[in-house]
Amino acid sequence: MMQRYSFCLMNAFLDYICALLPIKDLWGVCMSHLFESIDFEENPLYEAIISDLSKQQYSVVDHFFAPEEVHVLREALLNTNKEDQFKKAAIGNKLNVAIIKPIRGDLIFWMDEAKANTAEKLFFDKINDLIAYLNKTCFLGILQKEFHYAIYPKGTFYKKHIDTFQNDDRRKLSFVCYLNEAGWLPEYGGELVLYLEEGDKVIYPLPGRVVIFESQSIPHEVKPVHAERLSITGWLKTR
Repeated sequence: MMQRYSFCLMNAFLDYICALLPIKDLWGVCMSHLFESIDFEENPLYEAIISDLSKQQYSVVDHFFAPEEVHVLREALLNTNKEDQFKKAAIGNKLNVAIIKPIRGDLIFWMDEAKANTAEKLFFDKINDLIAYLNKTCFLGILQKEFHYAIYPKGTFYKKHIDTFQNDDRRKLSFVCYLNEAGWLPEYGGELVLYLEEGDKVIYPLPGRVVIFESQSIPHEVKPVHAERLSITGWLKTR
């Protein structure tokens, strides 16, 4: 009982620290060794993501999802599109929404974990595992998430922006998973550009590639698409 009580006190203290520190400082207190008294297994992939985020505020991971996983997720996206459930993406959150074509032109469908099909369950299982690891090792306090399918038809784009709102700053990490067909070429466009202090980072939407970056500090855009571009986009959020 005493060990459980002590662990609860530690969690309360860490929640307090999370409320005080910006995300860039939280990466500096990633201390897995604090959890040696409980079951913990280091995940090299997640550790590489944490290392990237702490050093440069973004991480690019190829093959985060295996080719067969990308295939089933792409099919799930396409089947949803066949059912005509995608909508034009808007600017802003629920309190301030507008559809502005000169800024963005993608089509989206919000994913519902409670109604997830087999492919989507595979996706959410992996995301939940990552969230649990980040919370356990970096004390980020991620309690919510939101994800949507995204289709960029030919000729569309998303102008430079930041993934937070003036009236809602709960988004901490942005997450993009590309579901394009194998053989995606640079001339197809649709690259993600992260605008960093040290220079622009251009990232091509290769299938299975995942990009994770800090939502509140990195302006970014999607360049014009010359072939249909498919992805899952979302955010890991605090309370």
